[in-house]
Amino acid sequence: MRHGKKLNHLGRKSAHRKAMLSNMACSLIEHKRISTTVAKAKALRVYVEPLITKSKTDSTHSRRTVFSYLGSKDAVSELFRDIAPKVAGRPGGYTRIIRTGFRLGDNAEMCMIELVDFNELMLNDTTKKSTTRRSRRSGGGAKATAATEEVTVVEETAVETEEAPEASTEEAADESAEENTSDEEK
Repeated sequence: MRHGKKLNHLGRKSAHRKAMLSNMACSLIEHKRISTTVAKAKALRVYVEPLITKSKTDSTHSRRTVFSYLGSKDAVSELFRDIAPKVAGRPGGYTRIIRTGFRLGDNAEMCMIELVDFNELMLNDTTKKSTTRRSRRSGGGAKATAATEEVTVVEETAVETEEAPEASTEEAADESAEENTSDEEK
């Protein structure tokens, strides 16, 4: 039974678990994205999001509280200096978990956990996304065939214009006469 089990112990004793989450939180703050298992990422999300919320108010008390969880001066200073101003307008949900498949050795489900406001690719994709939707049924094929017909017409006229200057007027007259006789024979 799972009565009262609110915390995933991750198969570790409390001291080992706290040290691991502290190290993972420092790595996430410094690198903005880390790769880990889904269970550890979910535990890390619960651990690091309150710290990011606390970093929004830059006071001595909040710095000392965050330092007691992280244990790294570099991570604390980067959190308060770089991350806090970027997430100041966000009411929560500072991390994103992206599942990446299964690990080769033990088939554990792997993922990437990243800070939401620091992924430039995802931020750029949201601005480029178009709002129009096209149906497959209505005229998509007609537009494609019209485009290919235009290309073939352009190619034919280009080929004709290249041949015309090379042929002399006498040869052109001979060719037209041959075409007329072949048409009459048919």
